[in-house]
Amino acid sequence: MGRLDKAAVKRFYDLKSKQKEIEKELSELRGEILTYCEAEGLSQAEIGGYNVKIVQQERREYDDEKLKAALPDDELWRLVSRADPSKLAGLVKLNVLKEEQLFGTYALKKIALVHVERE
Repeated sequence: MGRLDKAAVKRFYDLKSKQKEIEKELSELRGEILTYCEAEGLSQAEIGGYNVKIVQQERREYDDEKLKAALPDDELWRLVSRADPSKLAGLVKLNVLKEEQLFGTYALKKIALVHVERE
């Protein structure tokens, strides 16, 4: 295995720092856009040559204990190992689990996604 260049490690560190700054700023801007659109009652708008669209999405937040109690056997719980929404959706799709078995094991959380495109 070759040597790792100090410059590569420094660049990685610098980029991760920038990523944190960018994610923080994106979060703040997302909040401003959502606040404006909510106040105006808009789900889409044209603002300064950009199309802004707010999409509401529901996500499941599972309760580990309720989920474990709802699964028919411990082997299924070992497959899941924790309440992972994508694993559970896959098991439902494969007919390993029935949607009815999951009823009452999760709460729906509404998420607002912001899409911005140039015209």
